[in-house]
Amino acid sequence: MPTIGVAVAIPEPWATQLQDYRAGVGDTTAAMIPTHITLVPPTDVDDDLSVVEDHLVQTAGKVEPFDVHLRGTGTFRPVSPVVFVSVVEGISQCEQLAEAVRRGPLDVELDYPYHPHVTVAHHLTDDRLDRAFKELAAFECQFTVADFHLYVHDHELGWQPSRDFALSGS
Repeated sequence: MPTIGVAVAIPEPWATQLQDYRAGVGDTTAAMIPTHITLVPPTDVDDDLSVVEDHLVQTAGKVEPFDVHLRGTGTFRPVSPVVFVSVVEGISQCEQLAEAVRRGPLDVELDYPYHPHVTVAHHLTDDRLDRAFKELAAFECQFTVADFHLYVHDHELGWQPSRDFALSGS
């Protein structure tokens, strides 16, 4: 039974910049997790991904591309030891896309309310989380989300992109 995730990939050069930062602050999971905004968290699915892919094709066909602006940092502490780069524009579009994707075969319950963000430090000591929070406080980038991606987890390689889904709604 594969474990999948669905996410908006952060484009270059920011994807590598944030992933390198995450590794540099000591987050050992960085090399196995592409820089992203989660739409569907890790989810176990049946071996046949065609039903999931069909659902994602249909969803992408109903959603228009949208702009995202990332700026500054936030944290989920004390609930969860996470520091993230904040989504300051495109929040509602990410929420709507995530809600649409999490229907049908991907109707999963979330452990926490959905909050679009880009994780830059996870499960680290408080001093390293504080460091990430401060050092990336001035981070900023803008881009257009024109697609989202299905990722499949590989125990040795981490999260691997499996298929892209172009947003083509009107």
